Parts: sequence; C-alpha cells; structure tokens
Amino acid sequence: MHTIRNQTKLLARVRRLKGQMEAIERALEVERPCGEILNLVASVRGAVQGLTVELIEDHIREHVAAPGTGADREQEQRAREQGADELIEVVRRYLK
Repeated sequence: MHTIRNQTKLLARVRRLKGQMEAIERALEVERPCGEILNLVASVRGAVQGLTVELIEDHIREHVAAPGTGADREQEQRAREQGADELIEVVRRYLK
C-alpha cells in the first residue's frame, strides 16, 4: 500500500503540519496581530492541500491506474472501480 511505502515522507508532512498548528496556537496565546495569524493559517491550508494532493495522486496510481491485483481482468476491473469510488467519496468530502 502506498501509505506504508511512503510512510516516512507522509509522517514528516504531518509533523510539519502539527508544528504549524502549534505556531498558530502560540500566536493566538500571545495575541499576535491578526495578519500574522492569517498568514500562519494560510500556510497550514497550503500544507494540508499539498498532503491531500500527494495522497490523491498516490491513490490514483496505486488503486485506479494500476491496482496490480495480479488477478483476472474482471477482478482487476472491480479493483479499479473500488479505487475510483473511494477517490470520488474523498474528493466530495474534501470539496464540501
């Protein structure tokens, strides 16, 4: 699975996000100007979007483009459809 294969890189992204969220918390606690806080929030949003794009891309490559089940064509097609359905659901939730 791609999340296991890329686990180190993905966890590094998540840890950076966690650090950025903590920076927002600290900025709020010390009453930093709202412009600074908005910039921090924008950075987090960009980082989350980057993580999301990476996961979606890997999902498409792993589960839709080439599910690699090694099975017959019918099973491979079902695997592709399942991967596509999962992706569609995630994108719908993401865009709400």
